[in-house]
Amino acid sequence: MHTTPPRKTTRLRDLIEGPQLGFLMEAHNGLSARIAEEAGFPGVWASGLSISASLGVRDNNEASWTQVLEVVEFMSDAAGVPILLDGDTGFGNFNSVRRLVRKLEQRGVAGVCLEDKLFPKTNSFLKGAAQPLADVEEFCGKVRAAKDAQHCPDFVVVARVESFIAGRGLGEALRRAEAYHRAGADAILIHSARPDPAEILAFRSEWGDRLPVVIVPTKYYRTPTRVFRDAGFAVVIWANHLMRSALASMQKTAREIYTRECLHTVEPAVAPLEEVFRLQGAAELERAEKRYLPARDAPALAPPDGPRYVEAGANGVLVS
Repeated sequence: MHTTPPRKTTRLRDLIEGPQLGFLMEAHNGLSARIAEEAGFPGVWASGLSISASLGVRDNNEASWTQVLEVVEFMSDAAGVPILLDGDTGFGNFNSVRRLVRKLEQRGVAGVCLEDKLFPKTNSFLKGAAQPLADVEEFCGKVRAAKDAQHCPDFVVVARVESFIAGRGLGEALRRAEAYHRAGADAILIHSARPDPAEILAFRSEWGDRLPVVIVPTKYYRTPTRVFRDAGFAVVIWANHLMRSALASMQKTAREIYTRECLHTVEPAVAPLEEVFRLQGAAELERAEKRYLPARDAPALAPPDGPRYVEAGANGVLVS
């Protein structure tokens, strides 16, 4: 008996609310989303930093929300796993957030993460302590607007708390997280730029089980994952590593080709074209062509060897 698989929104919610530590891998286009899925990840983090970098612009909302939406649509089409979009500050006020949520649902995106900074945002690892935070009530309005706008009840809205990034401390982080909880957020992402997990562990201990807690260990990457599991975090986001690994590989390949002015030294180190075609779905298109295109006629027989002549008055005319 055929059964319909759970919706992407439901799968993302189950991942965040489940009893086990879950993982999301960063992706920034359709190809990287498919690679993350094939590696085994149950969901994808559509990173604002990585999408901006792939477009060649800064992570300061220089890519418009419609440009981000176009990228994430390709990602949603390419991957069967749910996507949580890094929605920055929501690209404006509550009304921008409402429209964003509606458009994300139309494109099959399972959730959005909103951060409590001001638009246009600055990446959290650039001048973090100097970044102003949003007014708590104004951000709560964004969270409520996002929840009111969603059509699917399982669409996930994650509220990202930037208090540690801004140097505001644990008390402010807890105050903001509780306000966002009351506004209807489905989970809290607590962010830290420290090279150790002290801040996020302190938050987790004080926060308890009011809502699932998501973390991004980009700076405290040396921390063993068992620490996060033992502390009871819900999800770990590996937030930018496909983009950074692709960047390092492209830089190396470009320098090698420029220096050597040939391809024979890099060809063994890069993915074969067949792998590109596989990830693009070339085999599926070939099967579809056989199913949907009319059968082609057999090729015409080649003319006999040598030229042929036809009569045109008194002169012979060469026709082939």
